[in-house]
Amino acid sequence: MDINITEDKNNALLNRREIKFTVKFEGPTPSRNDVKGKLVAMLNASLDLTIIQKMDSEYGMQELSGYVKIYEDAARMTQVERDYSIKRNVIPDEPEPEVAEDAEESEVVEE
Repeated sequence: MDINITEDKNNALLNRREIKFTVKFEGPTPSRNDVKGKLVAMLNASLDLTIIQKMDSEYGMQELSGYVKIYEDAARMTQVERDYSIKRNVIPDEPEPEVAEDAEESEVVEE
């Protein structure tokens, strides 16, 4: 996955950076979380303050374009962004491995 920044603008009124980018990839379209992680590492930004507004790809193309907003603080982000946009950009925690109930029961030895 190769990310190219096409436009980088500072919006002082809303306390955020607005960035347009393109992504070239091979195979399946990368997920929003994969692109967000790579952008955060590339731009040295905070994961919690980064909102990917849109990602568009065309049928048959191994390229997508997108628009991301990086806020300076969380208070301003919650004030400006809609709730669904914030929820859509939350990276889920790693699920805990489930223990099979049969495994726990088999450990009990009857005398």
